[in-house]
Amino acid sequence: MTPAWEVADVLRRHGDAYRRAHDGHLSRIERRVMSAIALCRTAALGGHVESCADCGFVRYAYNSCRNRHCPKCQGAARAEWLAARRAELLPVPYFHVVFTMPAAAAEIAFQNKQTVYAILFRTAAETLRRIAADPKHLGAEIGLVAVLHTWGQTLQHHPHLHCVVPGGGPSPDGARWIASRPGFFLPVRVLSRLFRRLFLDELRAAFDARQLGFFGDLADLANPAAFARRLCDLRRAEWVVYAKPPFGGPEQVLGYLGRYTHRVAIANSRLIDVTGSDVAFRWKDYRHHGKTKVMVLAAGEFIRRFLLHTLPDGFHRIRHYGFLANGQRTAKLALCRRLLAARSIADPATADPFEKTEPKAAVTLDRCPCCGGAMVSVAVLPRSSPGRPPVQDSS
Repeated sequence: MTPAWEVADVLRRHGDAYRRAHDGHLSRIERRVMSAIALCRTAALGGHVESCADCGFVRYAYNSCRNRHCPKCQGAARAEWLAARRAELLPVPYFHVVFTMPAAAAEIAFQNKQTVYAILFRTAAETLRRIAADPKHLGAEIGLVAVLHTWGQTLQHHPHLHCVVPGGGPSPDGARWIASRPGFFLPVRVLSRLFRRLFLDELRAAFDARQLGFFGDLADLANPAAFARRLCDLRRAEWVVYAKPPFGGPEQVLGYLGRYTHRVAIANSRLIDVTGSDVAFRWKDYRHHGKTKVMVLAAGEFIRRFLLHTLPDGFHRIRHYGFLANGQRTAKLALCRRLLAARSIADPATADPFEKTEPKAAVTLDRCPCCGGAMVSVAVLPRSSPGRPPVQDSS
């Protein structure tokens, strides 16, 4: 079902006014994101004409912007990424662990996205791997997929890392598979304490190496004494690490990854109305049991919040660690499968719980919506002048 409103509608209606109001403060990346989303799937980007070989139905399809911040451009990337991940699933329970930094650290991250988000990735992954390697807790090498989100339900800046972790890993000598306890992965209090220490140590090192910059309300943190006080406050704060129960099977793991890996700050489906001055959207209030509410923001404030979540060029928001790290994934997964196969032979109760699960059929996008016939490209639509009003996709 096509959403009634899109983020693109907000940017087409109110983007020019926002650019004028914030001309001296918009970054190159923010300007590029605004332009890309506004032009996505319009005549400005060109496209092609498709015709059904059976019934003659004609459809005009305009090109996408392929910007990773665009709500409409994540479907193909998500499908391709998930297809690769499906082949990597192991027949073990998977756990979901979330690392969140306190607000006093998050505001430093906002002014230093490249540096501090990278610290978040490294220290969260190192925390999981170090605690898992400890024989007191698991005593195994683990793998994980980590996904960065920087938003909350109301689009405020709320950086946190979602980690999907197989429940176990090879022993240090690579001779056997060590499984986590049923329904339990690692103690969150232990994870939280180590995560805080590793993160603040790296943040201190980044400050000493002059890799952090501060402006506006945080300008005083450039002073070493003020920064030291901020670190002291952060050492006393609670750092939240949350571990959810294991997933039920491979489709649940893939479904979760599909929802989280290529998500943007707000989906078009959450928008309710876009007026000449305001934007209304749905949000879930998790402080009140996930109750759905409606928030109305001035259009300029909506755009400001949306742009809080632009990422630096080249920054990878999905990363792999441990035996899922890119450089050794194939060999390590082969070892994991050998160890799990040997374990299931020795103990039939540990046999693959996923083996009877059939993959869901892929959705075919090149079929006629009227008769199901094949849609064939019959003409190319050139790009229109950027100054012309965008033509809406008729599909």
